[in-house]
Amino acid sequence: MGYIKELRKLVGTRPLLMTGACVIVVNGKEQILLQQRADNFCWGLPGGSLELGESLQEVAKRELYEETGLVANKFELFNVYSGRRFYYKYPHGDEVYNVVTAYVCCDFSGRLKKEDKEVEALDFFDISQLPSPINPPDLPIINEFIAKKNEPGIN
Repeated sequence: MGYIKELRKLVGTRPLLMTGACVIVVNGKEQILLQQRADNFCWGLPGGSLELGESLQEVAKRELYEETGLVANKFELFNVYSGRRFYYKYPHGDEVYNVVTAYVCCDFSGRLKKEDKEVEALDFFDISQLPSPINPPDLPIINEFIAKKNEPGIN
């Protein structure tokens, strides 16, 4: 988060617009990958903020690899999220309004390897048995994904 860290030096904890991407990784058992975050100990999706000059696809691939050790061979756009529901105040006081582009990835390679500073644990979970608590900015994304998976005719 070099760009955001640099901005924080100028604005302190005041609310920022933070653009980024997350990845809903789905394995062959139709389970989704969640990471337990080190900052708030909530479970959430791999992802992070956009760096200068980076595309949203690039940030999704980069963050997935950095946080989980997995390489996205192919992913698809799921949805874009913003607004009041995506306001978040970090445990250390920084405030953000997230603009999040979510991707779904069913084609990946590599072995799970957590990033030591940001990630406490990584695991795949059945969508009917997700751990708790879920990271607040990720909850609407995960809920929409589950709702769409449960629609008739959707795989």
